[in-house]
Amino acid sequence: MKGVTVLIPSYNEQEVLHQLYARLTDVVASLHHYKFEFLFINDGSKDNTLQIIMSLAENDQRISYVSLSRNFGKETAMLAGLDYATGDAVIIIDADLQDPPELIPVMIKYWEEGYDDIYAKRRTRAGETWFKKWTARTYYHMLRKVTRIPIQENTGDFRLLDRRCIEALKQLREVHRNTKGMFSWIGYHKKEILFDRDPRAAGETKWNYVRLFDLAIEGITSFTTTPLRLSTISGGVISVCAFIYMLFIIIKTILYGADVAGYPSIITVILFLGGIQLLSLGILGEYLGKVFNETKRRPLYFVDLYNGSKRGTSEFRTTKDKIVLNNEKVKSIV
Repeated sequence: MKGVTVLIPSYNEQEVLHQLYARLTDVVASLHHYKFEFLFINDGSKDNTLQIIMSLAENDQRISYVSLSRNFGKETAMLAGLDYATGDAVIIIDADLQDPPELIPVMIKYWEEGYDDIYAKRRTRAGETWFKKWTARTYYHMLRKVTRIPIQENTGDFRLLDRRCIEALKQLREVHRNTKGMFSWIGYHKKEILFDRDPRAAGETKWNYVRLFDLAIEGITSFTTTPLRLSTISGGVISVCAFIYMLFIIIKTILYGADVAGYPSIITVILFLGGIQLLSLGILGEYLGKVFNETKRRPLYFVDLYNGSKRGTSEFRTTKDKIVLNNEKVKSIV
């Protein structure tokens, strides 16, 4: 019997957890040939999310939960879920029920046909403003233009991943994570299914425009160096234009005795060049900051509770770290 883990990152979702659990149990009731695990990742919730998960786990042995020591963000919470998932496949689904659990049988069907990554693409997005839809469409269009990775448009984290996809993602221990790009980066055999996204069943979204903008910057800087190249190109173009303009001023003054423009033109040029320089420094700072954080090699998360037991330990070690530790043990024995 194959195992399937339903991974549910949760942050302040007390209003919707009972509805989510009821719909999940109804869906998997007809899938008798699979062993299901409902893995909740409590990402430092400040409401009763953890208490509700623990009460559900007392009455259903299929429920497991990992409670992180604080709020590390959804991207890191999903990685923690992949680390602790026990199934042969993992289905990532949001707790807010915008992603319908009723698509799970369809995902499993395609998984049995040999696909490794079955992702749900949004055909419509109910409950979202036209501005959010427009910015999302513009962002994905721009990202697909500047990167060589085939980024999936109008898709979120709702998908089924085969165990080999899970093991591949577990090796990507980046501090600045953009999981949507990572899903495309690892490759493997993918299948698209369309669905109509529902509005939130309850509660409020945790994604304001500031966080969405930050996520967009992470996506761009994680999978392309195009901003750095554009900065270089703009610097070169401005230098050439400035040189040509300088020759024009010199020739015009020598041949025609024209007066050189004064204060207004100088201030305009200085402000323009200063803006370009600050923009270029900001782009360099974004990449340099990512390098700085990656070189610290800090654990990506800490676990407070795992199925009721206090852990106080950090994330699972990668395969490379395990090999190094084993080699050290062998040397010490010899």
